[in-house]
Amino acid sequence: MDLSVIILSYNTCHLTLDCLRSVFDSETVYSYEAIVVDNASIDDSVASIREQFPQVRLIENFENTGFAKANNQAMAISNGRYVLLLNSDTIVQPDTFQTMIAYMDEHPNVGAAGCKVILPDGSLDKACRRGFPTPSASFYYAFGFSKLFPDKPRFNQYQLGYMDPNKTYPIDCLVGAFMMVRQEAIQQVGGLDDTFFMYGEDIDWCYRIKQAGWGIHYHPATYIVHYKGASSRRKPVKIIYEFHRAMWIFHRKHYLQQYAWSTNMAVYTGIALKFVLSLFKNKLIPRSVVPASTVATQPDPAGTKMEVKS
Repeated sequence: MDLSVIILSYNTCHLTLDCLRSVFDSETVYSYEAIVVDNASIDDSVASIREQFPQVRLIENFENTGFAKANNQAMAISNGRYVLLLNSDTIVQPDTFQTMIAYMDEHPNVGAAGCKVILPDGSLDKACRRGFPTPSASFYYAFGFSKLFPDKPRFNQYQLGYMDPNKTYPIDCLVGAFMMVRQEAIQQVGGLDDTFFMYGEDIDWCYRIKQAGWGIHYHPATYIVHYKGASSRRKPVKIIYEFHRAMWIFHRKHYLQQYAWSTNMAVYTGIALKFVLSLFKNKLIPRSVVPASTVATQPDPAGTKMEVKS
């Protein structure tokens, strides 16, 4: 088996079905399997997947175990030379698997790779190619320096806005929405750290993969569409809490011993302040639902325009 596609499902029935449809519409000479882990959805996800995609290997959890733990469950039974973490709110293109597996085969030193990730409005999902959130990178990002000086590498260490999104190059970390990882790298560094519940585990995994000597590459020769935040603009408090908790965990795990106590205190204070401001800002956002299925004009990997539907 060449590829194990792992999808985590949690109350995203229609999105998950659309995602699986795009997976099985793939045009590739490589063999692949699809493993779906359902984290105790209360919609029709489990029944619908079983009915419409009986070939899927389905793991049904009876509680929400979080992103990391659920993906680790699937990795434990995967058979592929490569493992692909794929969000349920994404649509892969027919050539995505073929392009990415071929690239990984051609570059045996690459432990993980990701493609271009496009949002429904046609813009780049900037999380698909990032630098590590060092204290300086986080400071410049949080306080808007990256927007003020988009072409300056010093101020764009995190989102890499100064780098051409249509070129291939090594980076620090990918996004868990699409992350193809070599099985040998997984065997060496282990799976996702389930101390993280639903944010930060992808950055932590990339950090460990790079520390083990593997390369991590961004390869925009193909792309996926990511319906990020498609259901609602207002976020549950738990989502906001877990996002900021992930920042704290990552810094404590990887940077605490590298920086002076004053820097660490500044980081923790900044995380706490951002958490409070995010809660306040979230309360001001009216509840509004955005249709998950949209039509958008989006750039293809070559930079031309094309219409993409889901």
